[in-house]
Amino acid sequence: MDGELFARERTEVAPGAVHLPDWLGPRRQRELLEACRAWARPPAGLRTVHTPGGGTMTARQVCLGRHWYPYGYAPTAVDGDGAPVKPMPAWLAELGRRAVTDAYGTPPPAAEAYDIALVNFYGADSRMGMHRDAEERSPAPVVSLSLGDACLFRFGNTASRGRPYRDVELRSGDLFVFGGPSRLAYHGVPKVLPGTAPPALGLTGRLNVTLRVGGPGA
Repeated sequence: MDGELFARERTEVAPGAVHLPDWLGPRRQRELLEACRAWARPPAGLRTVHTPGGGTMTARQVCLGRHWYPYGYAPTAVDGDGAPVKPMPAWLAELGRRAVTDAYGTPPPAAEAYDIALVNFYGADSRMGMHRDAEERSPAPVVSLSLGDACLFRFGNTASRGRPYRDVELRSGDLFVFGGPSRLAYHGVPKVLPGTAPPALGLTGRLNVTLRVGGPGA
């Protein structure tokens, strides 16, 4: 996946939280979508996530590098088919480093190697409640890439799930990076906007690819 990365504008939503619209060009979006479709196939493919309290996440998920479950990581799909998790591709890890560089203007430390990816698929009625990405042992920024339908992304504060928060519309190709003082901010997706995906992409629904650095013992 070479070339075709754009950064036409940059918006700091909160300290350390940066939105870059249209960061992935059309070709890059198609390539990432095809990769997501391959990752979604068994073994350790797309699955429905169940929470410890008996709830079910409406967004379905597949993981790379390490398998995320509420609320930890494992090398195998512990709440799926038990198969080993697919590896994190080197090109995707490098894409994460490039995203941080473009968001902050400087490259991340060499030790911050992106080794985990969570791919969430949202249907028209899918939601994601306010939560923090707190299972990682590394403070490295989280990189979020959007494909398909746009969504309303709610980015909040580090103290609670309530206000203050800011709503941002994320469209296909957008990049959102949050780290530093916003690394543990609550965030969620209260609404997907059906029918807003680029027609040429051939995707109904929304895909969100989040890249993380697990850190020692993750």
